[in-house]
Amino acid sequence: MAKPKLDAATAEAVDLACAAAVETGGADAVGDHKAALVEEGDRIVTHIFECLLPGYADWHWAVTLVRAARAKTPTVNEVVLLPGAAALLAPAWVPWEERIGAGDIGPGMLMATPDNDPRLEPGFAATDLPVDADNADWVQLRSTVAELGLGRARVLSRYGRDEAAQRWLAGPPGPNNEASQEAPGPCATCGYFVALQGSLGTLFGACTNQYSPFDGRVVSLDHGCGGHSDVVAEQRAKELPAPVFDTIGVDETLFD
Repeated sequence: MAKPKLDAATAEAVDLACAAAVETGGADAVGDHKAALVEEGDRIVTHIFECLLPGYADWHWAVTLVRAARAKTPTVNEVVLLPGAAALLAPAWVPWEERIGAGDIGPGMLMATPDNDPRLEPGFAATDLPVDADNADWVQLRSTVAELGLGRARVLSRYGRDEAAQRWLAGPPGPNNEASQEAPGPCATCGYFVALQGSLGTLFGACTNQYSPFDGRVVSLDHGCGGHSDVVAEQRAKELPAPVFDTIGVDETLFD
């Protein structure tokens, strides 16, 4: 059986096929034209377009055009969304500990910390003190490490601090966002800014302005928002006069 020939007029009608795919799936669902395939029969061509629908990886639009005998232009015969070779295959299995992302821990969930987590290093423990140490020295040492925040089995390592600092500076707490760019001044000069302790305190602090979207969150020194403390209203709110009739106070002699 002879192989069907490609009909030139039907193969060149890419715009007609694209319009039919857009009418079916929407303008945001149809991508670039990939191929024109010859179907069995006279003057039948299927145009392939990329599918842009979310969740439809390796799928494509197939628009079949047919040109009748002695007709100059083809017509649309069928528009379908078809899967590719890898569309129906399950993705490779990824262990849970590799799929967990930032902020994924919810109420009631537990996430074990690896014993070799580079973000942590051993902290101060009771075994760090010699057995024959004086009790007074022990009390003084405990008080000192408690003030420094070192009385924990593991503490943040230098790598952990650097990693957190880079993540915060690149994220919303940092200066590269619209709130900081439109702010009247940086957080370092704001009265609502409270610096963190330790080395992270040289770059970050916490916002205490209840009207700011960053209240109770870490912010960098060069971060900012519209709630800067230096922005003072020109006039204070008017104080309301005392009521003519006291409906709140209690007469002390009422129950005498």
